[in-house]
Parts: sequence; structure tokens; C-alpha cells
Amino acid sequence: MSSSALVSAVRGQPDYQNPAAVLQGVRDALARLHLPPDFIRPGDRVVLKPNWVKEHDERRPGPDAWEHVVTHPAVIEATLRWVAPQLQGRGSIVICDAPQTDSSFATLRKYCQLDSMIQACRRDFPGLTLDLLDLRPEEWHAVDGVTVSKTILPGDPLGSTQVALDAASEFVGFSGCGRLYGASYDMAETNSRHQGSRHDYLLCRTPMEADVFINLPKLKTHKKVGITCALKNLVGINANKNWLPHHTEGTPSQGGDQFPADTTKARLEHSWMGTAKRLLKNSPTLSRFFVPLKKAGRLIFGDTQEVVRSGNWHGNDTCWRMVLDLNKALFAFDGLGRPRALPRRYLAIVDGIIGGEGNGPMAPDPRPCGVLLAGTHPLAVDCAAATLMGFEWNKIRMLKGGFGMRAPHFTDFDPKDLRVSSNHQPWDRALVDVHETFDFRPHFGWVGVIETRPRKA
Repeated sequence: MSSSALVSAVRGQPDYQNPAAVLQGVRDALARLHLPPDFIRPGDRVVLKPNWVKEHDERRPGPDAWEHVVTHPAVIEATLRWVAPQLQGRGSIVICDAPQTDSSFATLRKYCQLDSMIQACRRDFPGLTLDLLDLRPEEWHAVDGVTVSKTILPGDPLGSTQVALDAASEFVGFSGCGRLYGASYDMAETNSRHQGSRHDYLLCRTPMEADVFINLPKLKTHKKVGITCALKNLVGINANKNWLPHHTEGTPSQGGDQFPADTTKARLEHSWMGTAKRLLKNSPTLSRFFVPLKKAGRLIFGDTQEVVRSGNWHGNDTCWRMVLDLNKALFAFDGLGRPRALPRRYLAIVDGIIGGEGNGPMAPDPRPCGVLLAGTHPLAVDCAAATLMGFEWNKIRMLKGGFGMRAPHFTDFDPKDLRVSSNHQPWDRALVDVHETFDFRPHFGWVGVIETRPRKA
């Protein structure tokens, strides 16, 4: 069995207010992986990549509604304190992410008290270079979900790297090319990067040049791909998120996955929104006038927290392809966009102390689990995470597709090889034999499709 197929799951973690116990939990989870003694080497450039998608729950803005949305600083600091001594005063640790473009990094920094964490670690590990980065090139200011202005940011100090996956992309031959929707109204930009045999991504060089990449995702449901864990967390290493296809415009009869059914209302909304997107893509001024129109549209077409649109359902055949492409780029290419000469040293540590269920990733309900997961392969970690959440991993396109990727693929094991090492006896076995789960509630666009067993009424 490949060591990549092993995932550790340590249960019984206390709340986040006990940093020493969280640190011990991280160490226990990593000890079960039996990492090589030189996995971290003096002088290494180490990147810690948390999930900082949004500074708070979309439904409840404020300083007390983020612990179930983002990777908790206690888990980040525990990982940092595991890494730092192994560097022996040489090398660097960079904590970085590119949150959702309309998120406030300043607010997240304040809520999570990131600056005090960094100061404490710099004091305890003198001589070690330690940085905190917002990788985004710009931050958008949105009113009711409508972008009305943009602020230019420094972005990654090392710049960006264009990775041409081309024939290796999961979008080769995809029927949705030409109608792909990215992160903004400018669909032309998205589709210019994904056409025929051309498939490009613009990635930040700091994570791409790391000697060791440590992924620190949150255990949450996701509206477009089912779960957001290790694989999906790579959206946050992008320098231009509009190069990332999120769904295919149109109804199913039109070859799209924007909506789940060919209803009159869906076709009307598609037509109306398509016109609005073309008008608004280059005009923040017009965007401000769109805000009241969007409110009126919500009354007609329904709220996104209750109605499936924008590919937020199990039939999304677009977003999972992008997620696998990003992971392929990280594993197969270096900081200059060239094929890697040496294997990527990769580790994932999942914050499941408080997870998020329901309308993830930005409006989930808190789900205390007291668990930390760890592994050296994102697909293995996500299959284990989905199973423990109470989902059939092979009914999630992103995970099933990970075992059938185009070459060069980065998966060196079969599904039957997946195994969990745990301090919780019902989990300490082959993944296929794990039956005790948390029974997470999926996003409503996935209900009834991926659950291992029906939820109790």
C-alpha cells in the first residue's frame, strides 16, 4: 500500500481555547503518518495555506461568527510550532491565502488575532523568517453581492506563474467550454483561458516555489463540489480567480449546469442575468444601479440560500475539473511553470474541531466534531473526510474523478488502498470499513444524493 493512501484521524480534541492541547493533537495526528525524519529540513521554504475564504459567516456578519468558516488560528499556530524547530533557525515560513475577492483581510486578521500570533512565534523562534500574506491582487467591495468598486493590493511579492496544463487539463473535450463562468461577469476572460487544447492557470509563486506545502483546510460542506477540504483549498493559491471555471452557463437542456432543471423561471433568469453580466462587467457605476434590481430579482427568483443557481448543486460538472487541475498544477509544476524535477513535499492537516455543515462554504452551520485529520495526499484526505462527514465519497464527482485523471496524474494508489489510522477504534481500519460517522447535513443542492444514510427527521 502506498503511504499516500494513509490518513490519520485524531478524535477528542478540546475547544480552540486550549492551544497546548491543539498542538498535541496536531503532533499526534502527524505521528500516525510516520513521516520521513527529513520531511522538514533546515533552510526549507515552508508555506502554510489555511482556508481564509471569508471573515465571517455570510448570514451573520460579526466577530463571533467565523470559527466554523475558516481555519482556526490555534490549528495554524500548532502547525507552525511543529515546523519551526525542525528548520533550526534557518529557512522561512509563510502563512498565506487568497480569500474570496470580496472578503476583508483586515477584518479577518482582526477577528483571528493573526498579528499577535505572528508576534508570539517570531519571539519564540528568533532568526526564522515568518511572514503573513494576502495573495490577492485586488479586493472587491460588494453591496448585496454586487461588486461596486475594487482596491488594488500588493498581492504575492514574488509575483505569479502561468501554468499551461493544456492537454493534461480535465477540461479537454468538455462540452461546456465557451460558456464557462469564472469569478466575475467577464466571461470572455475565463473562456479565453479554456478553449480547445489551451487550458491556463495563473498561480501565486510563493506557494508554487515552496519546498514544503502544508495545506490547512477546514472540514466543511461546499455548494459546488460537495465538500471543501484539501483539494478545494487550492483555489486560494490563484493570482486571477477569473481563470477558474466555476460553472457552465445555462440550463441542462442548453448544456449548462447553472441550474438543476429546465424550468421557465430558470430560463428567464439565465437570460436576464446574462444580459446584466454583459452590461456590468466593466462598469462599477452601473453596478451600483444593479443592487436594487438584484433585490427585486430575489423576490421573483428566490434567495440563493434557498434556491439552486450558479452551479450550486450535485450536477455541477464544471467546478470539480478546475479543482483537480489546480492540484495537478501544484504537484506537477514548479514556481516557473515548468514540470517539477523532484516530487512535491506535501502535507494536509484538516481543522475539524468545529466543522461546517449545510450551506457551505460561506454560510454553514457550526458542527463541533473535535477531530483533526492529516495525510500526505489531498485525494486520500478528502475521501476520508467525506466518509467521516457521512458522505459516499464515490458519489462526489471531484473525488471519483481524482482516480481517473488525465496524465500526468498525481494519484499513486487505488481506492481499495485507503486506510485510516486513528485513536478512535471504530475508525482505525480500511476506509471502506469505517461506518461510524458524523452525519453532516450537506448543502441543500446535494441533499438525498451523497449521504451514506438518510438523515433522521
